[in-house]
Formats: sequence, structure tokens, C-alpha cells
Amino acid sequence: MDRAVMVGRGPIGAGVLVLSILIILTTRSGRAQKGDGCGPSVLGPSSGTLSSLGYPGTYPNHTVCEWEISVPQGSRIHFRFAELDIEDSNCQVNYLRLHNGVGPHRREIVKYCGLGLKVKEFIESTGNQVTVQFMSGTHRTGRGFYLSYSTTEHTDLITCLDKGTDFTEAEFSKYCPAGCLTSFEMISGTIPNGYRESSPLCMAAIHAGVVSNAVGGTISVVSSKGIPHYEGTLANNVTSTGGTLSNSLFTFKTSGCYGTLGLESSVVADAQLSASSVWEWHGVWATSGARLKKAGLPWASAQIDQHQWLQVDLKREMRITGITITGSTLREYQFYVSAYRVLYSNDGQNWHIYREVDSTQDKIFQGNTNYLHEVRNNFIPPVEARFLRINPTQWHQRIVLKLELLGCLSHTAIPRTFHPPHPPHPPRPPPPHVVTYTTPQYGRTTHPPDIRNTTMPPHSSKDVALAAVLVPVLVMALTALILTVVCTWHWRNRKTTSEGTYDLPHWDRTDWWKSMKQLLPSKMAEGEDLVRYSSSEVGRLRGRGTVPRLHAEPAGRTC
Repeated sequence: MDRAVMVGRGPIGAGVLVLSILIILTTRSGRAQKGDGCGPSVLGPSSGTLSSLGYPGTYPNHTVCEWEISVPQGSRIHFRFAELDIEDSNCQVNYLRLHNGVGPHRREIVKYCGLGLKVKEFIESTGNQVTVQFMSGTHRTGRGFYLSYSTTEHTDLITCLDKGTDFTEAEFSKYCPAGCLTSFEMISGTIPNGYRESSPLCMAAIHAGVVSNAVGGTISVVSSKGIPHYEGTLANNVTSTGGTLSNSLFTFKTSGCYGTLGLESSVVADAQLSASSVWEWHGVWATSGARLKKAGLPWASAQIDQHQWLQVDLKREMRITGITITGSTLREYQFYVSAYRVLYSNDGQNWHIYREVDSTQDKIFQGNTNYLHEVRNNFIPPVEARFLRINPTQWHQRIVLKLELLGCLSHTAIPRTFHPPHPPHPPRPPPPHVVTYTTPQYGRTTHPPDIRNTTMPPHSSKDVALAAVLVPVLVMALTALILTVVCTWHWRNRKTTSEGTYDLPHWDRTDWWKSMKQLLPSKMAEGEDLVRYSSSEVGRLRGRGTVPRLHAEPAGRTC
């Protein structure tokens, strides 16, 4: 039965005795891991990945490993298990232990022993230092363990084995630990087309250049409908395989600073390309041929040693986020560079070699494995420079390559300072040429370029602005005047009607009333049927020759 054994401080026994014999003690400034049972592990500045020796196969007998993990002061550490499979025939010598602290005063957090254990919850420390201890005795089964850790601020930490199919959201963010290149899973697809949903998220993120294996980081994932075919490529030391139709895929949101910088499109002129030497054999293998996808002879060096280089002058400081290279692409000349270093400069004189995070060793980038296919490597964080050099360190037959740079305009490339037009100042002499270089700060998040809309709207004339204000006012005033006149006339007409007397000689009763019915409100028109005439009185008036008067008896005040 699967089981976890002993949560708390364990007794001193045979396991501790064997451990003290097997571990070769080192100083505090020594290695962060020690022993003969350590599998592929990466201990980054704030996250990492640990595994037992031989994982995902069975771990060997009679081995021990101890990792001492430290994160910045004031932080705490939590752990997430991708797999935990330790034979439980003898848990005195087969176990995984986690301790708060390092050294003799450490205190046990938990001890695990069992096959196929499922540990869903985080295991959390009380401080910024943890010791992880793995021991194996005699056993027959068990794959060992594979875990990830980070500082507790990253509550969305996942393991290197979590796949796109493990999450159902259309969009989500997760934190990938450092070291997911130690995963033995396969990915299928590439950026920007997307990755098959069965691919491990963090390994795909390394392949895409979203996070680095040395540091890890946050990924923003977008899921969508699958495509008929997934391309296989080599990028950032991760090989993706081709794949067929799947139900869904995922890709990553990026800063957008991954555009080509002009070699393939010839925005970078031939004069901006230079090299240590040029080979002349059945033609000139000049620097002008060192453009990705350009037909014809590529660049090749005349000498074949590790002092050769190809240089690109971008004419201004740029943010360079990656590089893609290929070999000759010519079947009759199957030459290519299989490893190289990258150097960068702001003045073309003082050069800096690109290095991994917290490393004192020059970063060696993986190059091509054949003369035809492209290989991409990303710089995390980006390089801010005007000049960039590729220095081949390994090659097949000859030093030959084509390339393209990826990136965007640097934040500091065009400083904009706006001054008022007055008062004028006399021109000052230019300052002496001083080159100041700041090394890239690792662990930062790459932000998208600061692009602002600086287009100014055209100036509007005062007449147009005045008309825009006065026209609505005049229309409203005219409307109010008309309504006032109509209401006044209507009120006076109603008042006269209430008096009940009209001078008949001045009006044509029949024609005038029919025309007025169309203008009066409906209730006034209906009042026509409520007027009664006194015929006897009208007759007397006519007989006397006086002006006849009409008496009307209103049925009521209805208008």
C-alpha cells in the first residue's frame, strides 16, 4: 500500500549512520549538492528542480544525496512533487526527507517512503534555507522522485511534467521553476504556430524563449483549436518533434520584441557586416552571404580556429532577444557551426561575452546539427547593444553560417528630452566620448517596447470652433421663439372662444372653420359639435340691420 512515513523529527538510526559515512563533507562555500545519488538538478536563485539519480528509471542501490537550498533572506520555500516513488521495504534506509535550515541545527519537516505517492499539497518551509536528503538502500523497484521548488510568493508554481492537457482554462498564467530541461518528456510544435496540448508547458516555454532554464519564470498561456501539423525545430537546447492533428494547442503571450532586425530583408546593409576573414574558393564566401534564407554562397572564414568571428553593426543600440543560424544550406558544401559564443559591445572596442545567470563561465550556445535546418537561441534577459559578434567554437568541416537577429528598438536607443523654445541658449561643445556599460540584470521580466502615439492633431480655426458653439444655441433659441408664439396664439384663441362671441361679417364661417380644424389640436376640433346657435336672435338682428352676433355656449374648457 502507498504510504508516507513519519512526519516530524526522526530518531537517530542506521540511516543517519550510513548517511554520515557516505556524505563527503564540504565547506559552507562548497557545492550546494553532495553525495553519489544526485540526479539532474538545477538550483536557481529563487527556484529549481531536483531529481534522484537515474530518474525516470529505477534509482541505484546504496546511494545518498543531499541538497542545500537557499533563497533571498526574508523569503520562504515551498515544494511541489511531480513524482514520488520510493520502495517502502525498509524505510530506515529508503526515504526522502526535507529539513528546515542547513547544518547540524536543521529540523525535519517531513519524511516520505512509499511507491506511487501522490502529494498534491505544497510542502512549505519556515525560513529561507532547506536541506533535502535522499537515501536508498537495497531495493528492487521505485523510480525515485522529481520535484520543483520556488519562493512562496509564486503560488502558481507548477512542475516540469505538467502539460497543456492538465489545464482547462482558455488563458492562464503559471510559474515555471528553473531546471525544466532535466525533464525527459517530449514536446511537439514551435512558436508562434503553437505546441501540441500534450507537450509539457515549461519545456515548451524554454523552447519558445519565454523563460530560461537557468532562472525559470512566469508564463502566460493561451489555448486554442489544434492544427493539422506541428513543426519540429531545435531551439534553446530543446528539440521539438513534428506532430499530426490534435484537438487543441497552446502558445505563449510575449513582449512582442521578437521581430527580425534586418539581415534577411537587407535593411542591414552589406557594409554593416564584417568578419575576421573571408574564404575564397570557387568564389568568394563573403559576409554579404551571411543572411538567413539568402541563396548562394554563405559566409565562411579563411582560417579554421576558435578566433574567427562574424560581426553585425546595427548602427544604433538595439534590444537583441535572440539569434537564428543555419549552415551552408548547400548540398554540395555540407558545412555548419555546431557551437558558438556571443559577444556584444556598444562601441565596437570593448566587448562582453554572454554568460548564464550567476555563472562565471562563458555561455556556449548550441548550433546546428546539420547544414540545412535553422537553430534558434534566445537571450534572457535581452542584450542591449549596437554590435554583436558570433564566435564559433565547434564546427563541421569548415566555419560556415548564415544568421538573423531577433529583437526590437532599445528603450535607451533614442532618449527624448523636450525643451521650451525660449530662451535660446548658445550651443555647447560636445562632451568627451565616454562609454559606460552596464551588464544585463538577470531575473527581470522583459517588458514590451514603450510605444506612444506622438502624432499631434491639426490646429482648428477659431471660426470653426465659434460656429460649433453658436449654431446649436441659435437653433434652440429659434425653436423656443416659435413655440412661444404658437402657445400665445393658442391661449388667446382659447380665451376668445370662452367669451362665446365672434363677428360673423368678418369671417366666412364654413370655409375658414374647415381650414382651421386642420391646424387646431384635436380637442378643439371636437369642440365644433358642442357650439349651439340661437336662430331667433340672429333673425332679429338681421331685421334691425345691426351687425349680427353669434353667441356660443362652450361645453367646457377642454383646450
